[in-house]
Amino acid sequence: MASVKMDAEIEKAIEIAWNPSENPDIKQQAYGFLEQVRSDAQAWQACVTVFTRTPRASEIVRHVCLEIINSGVHTQFLDSQSLSFLKDALMGYARDTYGNNQHGQVESPSMQNKLAQTLTYLFVALYKQSWETFFDEFLALTVLPNSSSRDNATGVILYLRVLGSIHDEIADVMVMRQGNEVKSHTELKDLVRERDVRKVAQSWQDLLSQYSSRNDTIVEMTLKVIGKWVSWVDIALIINDGMLSLIYPLIGRTNASGGEDSVRDAAVDAFNEIVGKKMRPADKIEMIAFLNLGEIIAQLIASPPLNEFKGTPQYDTDLGEAVAKLVNTVLADLVRVLEDRTTDDATRGKANQLLQDFLPLLLRFFADEYDEICSTVIPSLTDILTYLRKIPELPGPFSEMLPPILNAIIAKMRYDETSSWGHEDEQTDEAEFHELRKRLQVLQKSVAAVDQNLYIEVVSNLVANTFQQLDEQGSQLDWRDLDLALHEMHLFGEIAMPSQGLGSKTNPTTAASERLTALMARMIGSGIANFQHPAILLQYMEICVRYCAFFEQESRSPLIGQVLENFVRLVHHEHARIRTRSWYLFHRFVKHLRAQVGNVAETVIQSIGDLLPIKAEVPGDDADDDMSSDEVDNSADALFTSQLYLFEAIGCISSTAATPADKQALYARSVMDPLFTDLEQHLQRAKAGDVQAILQIHHIIMALGTLAHGFSDWTPGSTSVAKRPPPDKVLSDEFGRAAEAILIALGQLNGSSEIRTACRFAFSRLLGVLGVSVLPQLPQWIEGLLSQSSSKDEMAMFLRLLDQVVYGFKTEIYDVLNLLLTPLLQRVFGGLSEPISGTDDEIQLAELRREYLSFLMIILSNDLGGVLVSEANQGFFESLVTSIISLARDVDPSSGNLPASRLAFGLLGKMASVWGGPDVANISANPSAPSGPPSPAIPGFDQFLIDRFHTVGWEVLRNPQFKPSNDAQTKQVLNEIAGLEQAIYLKTGETFIQNLQSSLFPGLGIDGNDFLRHLTTSTDRKSLTKYLQDLQRSFRQ
Repeated sequence: MASVKMDAEIEKAIEIAWNPSENPDIKQQAYGFLEQVRSDAQAWQACVTVFTRTPRASEIVRHVCLEIINSGVHTQFLDSQSLSFLKDALMGYARDTYGNNQHGQVESPSMQNKLAQTLTYLFVALYKQSWETFFDEFLALTVLPNSSSRDNATGVILYLRVLGSIHDEIADVMVMRQGNEVKSHTELKDLVRERDVRKVAQSWQDLLSQYSSRNDTIVEMTLKVIGKWVSWVDIALIINDGMLSLIYPLIGRTNASGGEDSVRDAAVDAFNEIVGKKMRPADKIEMIAFLNLGEIIAQLIASPPLNEFKGTPQYDTDLGEAVAKLVNTVLADLVRVLEDRTTDDATRGKANQLLQDFLPLLLRFFADEYDEICSTVIPSLTDILTYLRKIPELPGPFSEMLPPILNAIIAKMRYDETSSWGHEDEQTDEAEFHELRKRLQVLQKSVAAVDQNLYIEVVSNLVANTFQQLDEQGSQLDWRDLDLALHEMHLFGEIAMPSQGLGSKTNPTTAASERLTALMARMIGSGIANFQHPAILLQYMEICVRYCAFFEQESRSPLIGQVLENFVRLVHHEHARIRTRSWYLFHRFVKHLRAQVGNVAETVIQSIGDLLPIKAEVPGDDADDDMSSDEVDNSADALFTSQLYLFEAIGCISSTAATPADKQALYARSVMDPLFTDLEQHLQRAKAGDVQAILQIHHIIMALGTLAHGFSDWTPGSTSVAKRPPPDKVLSDEFGRAAEAILIALGQLNGSSEIRTACRFAFSRLLGVLGVSVLPQLPQWIEGLLSQSSSKDEMAMFLRLLDQVVYGFKTEIYDVLNLLLTPLLQRVFGGLSEPISGTDDEIQLAELRREYLSFLMIILSNDLGGVLVSEANQGFFESLVTSIISLARDVDPSSGNLPASRLAFGLLGKMASVWGGPDVANISANPSAPSGPPSPAIPGFDQFLIDRFHTVGWEVLRNPQFKPSNDAQTKQVLNEIAGLEQAIYLKTGETFIQNLQSSLFPGLGIDGNDFLRHLTTSTDRKSLTKYLQDLQRSFRQ
């Protein structure tokens, strides 16, 4: 037996460990001691002593002692003798504490639950062989001495806690168990069913009978235990006249206040578990009918908590959710029966009838104003619709089910009477409602999949009727009805225009698209754009943009002006959310309909000109604290981002086909001149470091770039028919002024990363309007954007832009490129050689390496390789080649350079192809001998290929870190090395072979015949790559 000293040490350690004011070091020592106690084979005895002693220790001490005992039992730490001793000790304590007590609760619920858990672990360990009387002993605790009824309330409560704990341990399907546990727990359930389940079930009946009107706690606990055990015991033990006669009154009982009743809710939950028990289809249908569930649920729905109190604070949402869950379970089971191919015709007929009977009950809860109740039945409604989709031709009864389902879904999409829109204190509710609408949309699409004609008819009639009510009632119409109609109209497009066409020549009209076309005309002709509620105005604009294809037909183009007038008015709306969202939607509308808009730019610019002045605000630390409810998502940055859409919209609307080029230039000038003036006014302050002035210039430059993009989305080198050709020279000249103004600011402020970011943004968008006239300015752009303070990330992004310029202007760029190449590469080399610190730096360096190599490849691939060896740049050529070879050589997996190594070897191969001269050898299945000496485009380049390019490839192949068999990226590098070897052979022929035979092959200790055979015959590199991989692997053997 453990000593008294150990008892005291354990108690003291627990008190210290759970004392929040204790010294942390001492607490740590206490924790360490308790960990040792857990692994001590004798310590559990001391814990039993501490737990059971009188006077009692503190609750936390007793709780931890049980936890230590549990650990010993659960991990099979205790032998059978110890388990038997522990059982006797704890049962003796239970009899003393619970067996004779008539004064209510003796220990806290948490302590009782912990004791029940320990007793459950003992049950698992001992019930099979040595504790067959387990249930008898606990049933004895429920009876007071000299009594024949279960009148010991404290003993009853402990008994019920133990029953619940046993289920949780051996039968809860939500708990994951290991293989041995599954087998052991299955055997335990079989033994309980064989030995004791009948007396346990009888005890439930006894308890319900004795305590139904005396002790709601015991009744509720009993019902919860029944709900747990029903899944693994014989259903006949519960579905019998004696038990049901006790449960039915509990389901239907009402209290004096008509309010919530936890016992009634528990009874409904128990019925839900009973109904959900797995069984054969015929048995399931028989049980549902026998229980008379339809009538029970109908009575519950008609009861005061769910009927009379509906719409009042007394409405019992807990009961509503419990009954909805029961309905959901019944209908889900009915669908499973109908989907089961083994179901006989008679059972199927009964299931069909029950499905029709229960559907109104489901729709009652689906339509409930509380979303949590509605959501409870969505799974079974989804199951029903999924089942109906599988039926080729719906029978009449099933077809009749669809209209009420669809009407209920649509009604649920409506904002309820108590809700509002756009209020800060209801944002969470609104977000939850939008999530519910998404779930309802899925259901609605399922109905459409079952019966599209019904869907088209119901939705289009709803929308049309609402527009009719708008004509009749005007502003008196409830905004919620109009919002619902517009929301349904928004969703209707998924049926009406799946390919985004509304009756166009390439997309024949369908019934849905015809309805949508009519609804669009009706909407635009109504006064909806003048409705005061902001939610309606927002929906109106969203729909005009979503269905802008409607306006493309010539007969409807007059409606564009009407919509534009509304947009121009709404972009000034007083509601911040409407105003800023309308800027984006206005841009989308005019961009899509640029070809149909006509020459209205002057009017639009005059109408929205007051929205164009830029007012940069430096965000403060407390920027979010002062926002009004309307400005929750409208910080200064977000507002400016939205404002940029106005500049692009002006560009789109000013550059329509109907607008002459000189007018386009005039409109551009009218917008840009104020920006130039503003930029000039802030430049001196910005140079002095004024943060607001710098941000103002940043915004102005972004606006100029965005305006340019609106005028032309053409990109250099683009052949896409979707994009318009380069703009007229008069417009390019106008934007040339913008480029000059930006370059002035960049030249004076290029130490600011914000300014460089804005200028890079503008440069990429100015390309479309400047065209070839951007080339003379390139040196200034490079000087400004690649400053001494530019990050590697900035350099990489700018090189990516230059790729586009080189490709787009390859026939005009040679002279400019020749002039700027060396200074450009010197800047890049500076970035490549900077020391790195941290993961972000490594990622940026890898990106810069890739963009640098890609830029050189773009030059070579567009017949501009001459600039690399021109008189102006030849002095830099050696450094260039050295840098490429250095990047090719670095194949350390930890360096992150493998993608750059692959590009570098590919670039070396491209150089060989460009400057190696004509091929003097060939690669084919039957190659001929090399035809003559090499004649490279650059004198001596043939030997350069062998000495430098060939050598680095074999340096890599001999590198022990290079393992192409282990890694896909490394194998790609190997593939490029094989390509380089073949490129060198094609250009140098016999000279290369002689070098291999005199130098490489002897060094490798091979005769080289296999190498040469693969080198000269591998037309797709595959066999040469495979040979090199096998050869490289042999180096390490």
